[in-house]
Amino acid sequence: MLGRATSVVAAGGWPEGEERGRVVLDYDDRHRRRIRLRTDDDRSVQLDLDDATRLADGDGLALDGGGYVRVVAAEEAVADLRCHDLVDTARIAWHVGNRHIPVQVLADGTLRIRDDHVIVAMAERLGAHVTRLNAPFSPEPGAYAGEHASHDHQHEDGHGHGHGH
Repeated sequence: MLGRATSVVAAGGWPEGEERGRVVLDYDDRHRRRIRLRTDDDRSVQLDLDDATRLADGDGLALDGGGYVRVVAAEEAVADLRCHDLVDTARIAWHVGNRHIPVQVLADGTLRIRDDHVIVAMAERLGAHVTRLNAPFSPEPGAYAGEHASHDHQHEDGHGHGHGH
């Protein structure tokens, strides 16, 4: 057992040389407060946070005894929706959002959803080009996410900051 982790340090804010293990978690499993996790080398770590927190790829779970466990976003079955122009992208984003489907907006404007045959068929009917693949899924937290779940991370200096992923 690696021990207990009681805080999360944002990706890039913890010394990677102090990594003691990795936990690979899908989107649903990256929203946690208290749970026993298994590392990729089959050791356990007890996550014990004050509030439910959305963990992001690359975050470090600070261990009581020193060191960090890296959070790795698992690959999941997703569908990337690419559109011809911004109007089509906005239209498809509206339809996906209207169904309360989590969506990730990629750097190039592509919309990523969990692979769902009904939503994929709808997007194709609306003109999207769909690519199905296995990739990490980190959807937008939503405008009201802060009211339901904390995503404040601590830096090594102890100062926190809130941000969405």
